[in-house]
Amino acid sequence: MINILRGARQKLARLRPVKVPEAPARAFRDLWPGDAARGARLLRGEFEIAGTARSLRPGAAAAEGWDAPSGSIAWRAAAHGFAWMRDLRALGTDAARLHARALSADWLNRGADEPIADAPEVTGARISAWLGHWDFFAATSEDVFRKAIMTRLAQDARDLSAALPAEAEHRGALVALKGALAAAIALEEDAYLQRAVRFLPAEIERQFHPDGGHVERSPSMQLLALQDLIEIRNLMHGAGVEPPPHLAAVLDRAAPALRLFRHGDGGLALFNGTRDETSALLDLVLTQGQARGRAPAELPETGFERLQAGRTLVIVDTGAPPAGRAVAAAEGGLPAGADRFAHAGTLAFEMSVGRDRLIVNCGAAPAAEEAWRDALRATAAHSTLVLSDTNSSELRPEGLGRRPEQVETARHEAAGAQWLEASHDGWRRGFGALHRRRLYLAESGDDLRGEDMVEVPGDAPVPGFAVRFHLHPGVTASLLQDESAALLRLPSGVGWKLRAKGARVALEDSVYLGGEPRRSNQVVLIAEDDEASIQWAITRVSMPGPGPTGE
Repeated sequence: MINILRGARQKLARLRPVKVPEAPARAFRDLWPGDAARGARLLRGEFEIAGTARSLRPGAAAAEGWDAPSGSIAWRAAAHGFAWMRDLRALGTDAARLHARALSADWLNRGADEPIADAPEVTGARISAWLGHWDFFAATSEDVFRKAIMTRLAQDARDLSAALPAEAEHRGALVALKGALAAAIALEEDAYLQRAVRFLPAEIERQFHPDGGHVERSPSMQLLALQDLIEIRNLMHGAGVEPPPHLAAVLDRAAPALRLFRHGDGGLALFNGTRDETSALLDLVLTQGQARGRAPAELPETGFERLQAGRTLVIVDTGAPPAGRAVAAAEGGLPAGADRFAHAGTLAFEMSVGRDRLIVNCGAAPAAEEAWRDALRATAAHSTLVLSDTNSSELRPEGLGRRPEQVETARHEAAGAQWLEASHDGWRRGFGALHRRRLYLAESGDDLRGEDMVEVPGDAPVPGFAVRFHLHPGVTASLLQDESAALLRLPSGVGWKLRAKGARVALEDSVYLGGEPRRSNQVVLIAEDDEASIQWAITRVSMPGPGPTGE
């Protein structure tokens, strides 16, 4: 029924002619820095997003441009969303400006009729990008080009306003609303503005949990959604429109929540589609968000815990995956559920010591083709237990199928030491099994201990399982000859030992896709026959050889 009403509104809206001004009524400026290296790559005809690069150039062949064969849905959504404008702008050259115009003109000629271009979140992103970079690519252009851009922008604004509220249950709905607000202000369309403002409070509340965490349970989406809130606040202030109290309240919760995901190097933990972001960008966003206070110890509704002692930090995923959708995709073929980028990494953790990352997850390639994307979404790509080589959540192109339904957590602290007990039932179907993980971080931070258990009903046999610890590429690892432990050396020269009881310790290859793909290692604890639990410890030790042994 909702889709029918939305479609009817859009058809009615398209019967009305649009008012096309010569230029936006208000000046806008994109708040966020671009990446000059990505801009240079785009000048050479290659568009890279989230580690996936494909050809994108004016006048390219059909398979190298805007249409469906060009790449994954996520890659095409990003191409049609035009946020890459900030990367060209970062170059600061006339060649970059002219290329932005050439790509925009090519999109109007060859890409504007692609179904994905009309998806509300893509339309909203494109409107925000065009308005945020108007002075860069359009203000001094030829009249014909400028008129064509303004005509499409006015048409998009009309259609987007009629499509509100967006169907997507993830950040895409917030992007659509932000674009609708920007267009209403730029075109001085009071009816569009009132409609967007009316839906804003409910959308903000829907996007964030009471603890400030974003519904997608992804550090990268937490960052992007926080950027959206800041842009919406600035848009409304600039237009003299009073923001709803919901906006300030959620900003006050969402900005500190982002801090929970930051490692000692200032970057983000790699959960649920997250890749490395620069510390400078995170600092800028937190400053713009007027974030106050330290990182919270936990996000109880979102489902993450932060254990910190001495120089050691442990960040743990202790929440159920976000809700999916019975409908596979929204307009334009884009996934509609908040689980669109979710990984099968329940109870995984990452660990850093000072500015050095030690235990990590493998990262993500959300814009890659399905096989590579899902390899990084798999449970085995996370630092957690894997039962019978089976994912704890079923991976689907649009999100997740079977998944943990009950994830329980208890936290205790005493004299600076911290305990965490958590469990999930992701393997109940098929195996009748429960994974229970216990973690203990000593007050010094020099001793992290854990136990991973598989509980099955009655006298049922325990399926084979392993516990994986993916290492950051900067960590040097060696295995003791008796396969009882592994020695780990951080870039600073500080040494740690990982030992286990009830398992054989193995050292295997891994990959790290926080940014560019890098080879790495993983320590794998392989459960001995009939064992239902593995106890392990990661403790600081003195290391022989060159380099300092202390800090």
